[in-house]
Amino acid sequence: MNETIKTVPEVTSEELERIFKLQKENQFAVGNTTVSQRKAKLKLLHKAILKYRPEIKDVMFKDYKKHPSEVDLTEVFPITSEIKHAKRNLSRWMGKRKVTTPIALLGSSSYIKYEPKGVVLIISPWNFPFNLTFGPLVGAIAAGNTVIIKPSEHTPNSSALMKKIISEVFNENEVALIEGSIEASKTLLAQPFNHIFFTGAPNIGKVVMAAAAKHLTSVTLELGGKSPTIVDETANIDMAARRIAWGKYLNNGQVCIAPDYVFVHESKKELFLKTVEKYIKKFYTEDISNETSYSRIVNERHFNRIKGYVEDAIQKGAKVNIGGEFDDAQNYISPTVISEVPSDADLMTNEIFGPIMPVYAFSNLNEVINKINEKEKPLSLYIYSKSSKNIKYILNNTRAGGGCINHSAVHFFNTNLPFGGSNNSGIGKGHGWHGFQSFSNPRGILKQHIPNALELLLPPYNDFKQNLINLTIKYF
Repeated sequence: MNETIKTVPEVTSEELERIFKLQKENQFAVGNTTVSQRKAKLKLLHKAILKYRPEIKDVMFKDYKKHPSEVDLTEVFPITSEIKHAKRNLSRWMGKRKVTTPIALLGSSSYIKYEPKGVVLIISPWNFPFNLTFGPLVGAIAAGNTVIIKPSEHTPNSSALMKKIISEVFNENEVALIEGSIEASKTLLAQPFNHIFFTGAPNIGKVVMAAAAKHLTSVTLELGGKSPTIVDETANIDMAARRIAWGKYLNNGQVCIAPDYVFVHESKKELFLKTVEKYIKKFYTEDISNETSYSRIVNERHFNRIKGYVEDAIQKGAKVNIGGEFDDAQNYISPTVISEVPSDADLMTNEIFGPIMPVYAFSNLNEVINKINEKEKPLSLYIYSKSSKNIKYILNNTRAGGGCINHSAVHFFNTNLPFGGSNNSGIGKGHGWHGFQSFSNPRGILKQHIPNALELLLPPYNDFKQNLINLTIKYF
């Protein structure tokens, strides 16, 4: 793919409805595929990802100058890891899960059959287009669904390559990728899907959920929000600064689980700031604007949004400690640390989704917890501490979708952990078994083998039967 693509091609509503109809007609054939057949599909997808690995790096550089190594780390590895995990565990996931049958139902057995939901829609974002498209797709395939994918229009080069990959691996009556603009998304959301898996901003998540409600479609919403970080007085500051800086400035801060803002104990704040600055220079050199390891904001609109947040904070009294440099010509924003940001500033009332790190000093842990709990539940919460007491106290008195202790963002890479938010930061979970569950219906089945005691309680009712009912209620 030598030419840079500026916009996605449009698609008609008739074409979208045609593909939806094809998948609806094919859903039971796909749903009845065996373990080996689904593994074969995952194997083909894995092979295609590796085949197009150089092209994936190329299109990601075109979309926002993402370094090839960072593409491998944050786009390719999570997909291949998810596929391998699913293939290792698929037999167990698809198997019947026997459950205990109470003695009142003696003579029967019970089990759970995980069946596919049917025709599902995956709407993926622009910040990790391959990772957050193919990751959920693995769960949908493993669960036996037909899938329509709608990636973001903000990364047209990535979307075009993903369409090429999907078209090579799957028939459109099984998996199809639709490019198109926001109008295509609206048309798709009007269809009666059996499940929608959306990754994006909370305000758009509300639109998706409202559309799904019209058809009583179930949803998995992986949203965002302001993920706080706490660095207490016992923390290893060198380690904390290094890992927070990495998590914050990775992908130019365009990460839903990036440390959004940081609370540092007042006794460690100055050391923390100096150490963060040290690692920014170590990661990205003195000449950051020319360092290829540092990517760019995806487009002019998001660049202006973040720049506006910083200008608003400065006008309200905030202080730029590190960075604060902007280059409109290349959507460049330097790694920035800012302090004394008022609570009503745009930086603190909106998800930043950029390389700006507000830092606050604190003396009392309860004050920090109260400030965190005043906001919506975050997607992630990070704790840097050597104190088991403090760690336990923070975990017990806050709520979040997930997080790390003494690290940032890496919980995403563990396919054994559920990934997702809570309330405003998301509904439902993805990854591994949890992703398989999201795309499955746990169908409870009871099989009667011999007559049981309930046969004695059928109408017409009398005193004898009422006594049996009383005994059942009392002892069973």
